[in-house]
Amino acid sequence: MYAPERHQLILTAARTDGRVDVTALSRQLDVTPETVRRDLTTLERRGLLRRVHGGAIPVERLGVEPGLADREGRYAQHKDRIAKLAVDELPDGGSIILDAGTTTARLAELLPTDRELTVVTHSLPIAMILASRPGITLHLVGGLVRWRTLAAVGGWARQAIAEIHADVTFLGTNGITVEHGLTTPDLAEAQVKRALVDAARRTVVLADHSKVGRTDFALVAPIDSVDTLITDSEVDPELADELEAAGLSVVRA
Repeated sequence: MYAPERHQLILTAARTDGRVDVTALSRQLDVTPETVRRDLTTLERRGLLRRVHGGAIPVERLGVEPGLADREGRYAQHKDRIAKLAVDELPDGGSIILDAGTTTARLAELLPTDRELTVVTHSLPIAMILASRPGITLHLVGGLVRWRTLAAVGGWARQAIAEIHADVTFLGTNGITVEHGLTTPDLAEAQVKRALVDAARRTVVLADHSKVGRTDFALVAPIDSVDTLITDSEVDPELADELEAAGLSVVRA
């Protein structure tokens, strides 16, 4: 049986039963558990399944876009490593933009106290982290706050962002591919993210390996808008090579 055939059978079983198990699939498909795990990883990167302990569940069961609480614990160690490497991309003083997200929030916690930084964010959680931090001049962008991400979106947010010119934007994303660039599930959030990219001289994307090779509903920006991707060591080497060939600097944490 070819891989695409296995993928279709796995996806059909997940949608029918609400879950698939690695051991059961291994017996059913007459392949090793390692092969099944690779198949599940491929389907997760395509945004069709979500890996859980011992197997996977269809994204329909999770909803289109998980909230902050669901995303906070997912790949937590990977995100911590990515945030630590992102510190090396900070300017020596100057201004940065922090996009809403769980990985960018980890970077906010790691911002050094030995230099003056101007920080712009439309994220309520990140603003709370930085509001009393010495050495930080914080600008909180207002607008309609999405309950899923606790981020301000809409015309107010885009108008405020259009008035600034920062050194670096640290951007989160739900998907990144050479063909479709940066994508996210929500159109309003995508528009604000696009404004964040346009508002800085450099864009550094912070994304764990599950986002690489995945495409979501709404376009944020084409791939040539990104200068650097910081991901983790579990990223698919072929996907990373494709991004580097497209001109990105890919850093593995």
